[in-house]
Order: sequence, then C-alpha cells, then structure tokens
Amino acid sequence: MGFRMGIVGLPNVGKSTLFNALTKTAAAQAANFPFCTIEPNVGDVAVPDDRLEKLAAIAGSKQIIPTRITFVDIAGLVRGASKGEGLGNQFLANIREVDAIAHVLRCFEDGDVTHVEGKIDPIADAETIETELMIADLESIERRLANIARKIKGGDKEAVAQERLMKQALTALEAGRPARTVQVVEDDEKAWQMLQLLTSKPVLYVCNVEESSAATGNSLSAKVAEMAATQGAGSVVISAKIEEELAQMPEEDAAMFLEEMGLEEAGLDRLIKAAYDLLGLQTYFTVGPKEARAWTITKGTLAPQAAGEIHGDFERGFIRAETIAYDDYIAKNGEAGAREAGKFRVEGKSYEVKDGDVLHFLFNA
Repeated sequence: MGFRMGIVGLPNVGKSTLFNALTKTAAAQAANFPFCTIEPNVGDVAVPDDRLEKLAAIAGSKQIIPTRITFVDIAGLVRGASKGEGLGNQFLANIREVDAIAHVLRCFEDGDVTHVEGKIDPIADAETIETELMIADLESIERRLANIARKIKGGDKEAVAQERLMKQALTALEAGRPARTVQVVEDDEKAWQMLQLLTSKPVLYVCNVEESSAATGNSLSAKVAEMAATQGAGSVVISAKIEEELAQMPEEDAAMFLEEMGLEEAGLDRLIKAAYDLLGLQTYFTVGPKEARAWTITKGTLAPQAAGEIHGDFERGFIRAETIAYDDYIAKNGEAGAREAGKFRVEGKSYEVKDGDVLHFLFNA
C-alpha cells in the first residue's frame, strides 16, 4: 500500500522547494510570491531501504522494486482559506485526498524571502493553517448533518451512525480541537474515515531550517517539536536548501556533502521514516531470482491481508505464509541457510507480519 502525503504550508515557507528536492523534479515552480503553485503537483518517490539491496544481492534478484510514497504539493494556504481567500476552496479539496499532511513551517530568518504574515513564528503559522482546516470541517459537518436529517427520521441505520460520529467531531471542533483528537472505536473506524475530515488526518510538522541548523535544529524548530509532542503529532528538521542542492548532485558527491554538513542521511529519508512512524507503517519483502520487492503495510497486519497487498486472490485463497526474519535471512545467507538453521517458519492466518519479514505466500487460485 503506497500512501499519499500532502505537503501544505503558508506561502514562502519553502514548501515547493522541498517538493522539488524530494521528487528530484522541477515540476513545482518555486518562487518568492504566494500561489506560484496553482495546481497540486504530484510526485512518486522510492522509499529508501538499504535492506532491499542486501536481500537482492544474496538472492541474485534481477530487479529491485522498492515501495513508493506519493508527495502532493498543495498550493500555499492563507488566513481566510476556508472562506475562499486566495485559492482556498480548491486547496482544501486537494487535502481531502491525501492520507497524511506534512505541514512545512518556516524556521529560518531571511530578509530576502518575504513572509505572508510579516513575521517568523512557526507556531502561529501552524495555528493559522489548523484553524482554517477546522473551520472548513465545521462547515462541512453542519451541512451534512442538515442533509441527512430526513434519512435519520426514516430510521436509516447508516445515517444514524454517521450523525453520531459527526456530532463527536463537532464537539471537538467547537472546543477548538482537531477531529484527530476524537477517540474512535475500531468498529467505527471505516465510517470515520469516510467522513474525510481535514483535521482527522495525521500531521507531520516539517521544520525548514537554515543550512547551518540542518543537523541540530534551532530554537524555532525546538518549539515546534514541543508543540508536536503535546499533540501526538510528528516533527522532523530539514533544510530545503540542502535538499535542493542534494537533488542536483551525483550520488557519490551527495554522500560526501551530507558528511560535510554533519548529516547521516538525506532529509527525504528522515521525512519518510517520520511519516512511517506517524502512520504506523512497516515493510515486508518478497525475494526471488526474478525480483526483490518491498511492500508497505500497517503494523498489526495479519498474513492474509499482507498477501492481499500483492493481489486480492492471494488474500481470498490464502493457505499459509512461509517466513524468514530479515536478520536471519542475511545472517544465514539466504533461504537455504535459514532452513538449515531452523529459521524458516510456516505461519497461518493469525500470523501478525513483522517489519523486515521475507515472505512467500501459498494460496488457492
């Protein structure tokens, strides 16, 4: 399951510069004025995972296929977007289509780059965007509650359930809390997702800092990290300028540049890891002479559902999963060695797939 992450932020915070760097394209026009991104730009990138190459080397795989993440660059929001200010309505609609929000916050001073609010305050910027999304959710819920009133009177069970969930969200929003703070029981999870509330989406705050603070962050990014912790959100420090430079370098030069900047890995890697943690995602692998491939699933996924990521027939006709833990596969130099060492396991429908599992599924067609 690939996932879509929307990149949002006020104008001139480095949002489109970051998108360009992450996707290694110039598809999004980065410029020093609001609304330079009129339509959402979409870019797919491979999820970095050095485990995949190691597995492929042992298995002699002809092809390596990483799992992917889709970034959607959504044009800069401004105060009043929920009322249609700027290009607000269009942008809010684009946010509904993503799985999570990467909220880019400006955590650097630069007199040459104007700020739409006239001051550098990432906490206030975050509150501005959150407020606009909450207002949009409030208006959406109020409209929908009015529209389903007749169905509720007619005893429509689905409408009754929707009303209950919408009222839970309404209570939170009216108290100044985003919809993601609502505790939803497992049985209601699917119906809750169907509401497509903007503030129900997980948020990862991306602190765009100056180059000298890329490794350690600064006082502004520290405040954002504190805010994220209180919200149960994620945060990551990135220098969009560094990422832009990296995107234009050959791989060997990029590695040397990162070392010089005191960075262990590129911002893309750190952002994706933070997104995986935020969304509770993990990776399993399928390995053979034809290809070594990574698959993304949520933590807690059972073997049949993990098989379903490959093809629906695998889930419907699931018989069993043959499993080797990644560390065992590497240590024993592949499947044969793992079998000999007793590290090869056969698991049934109740098996909870672990991060790094090397899996082979058997199923009835």
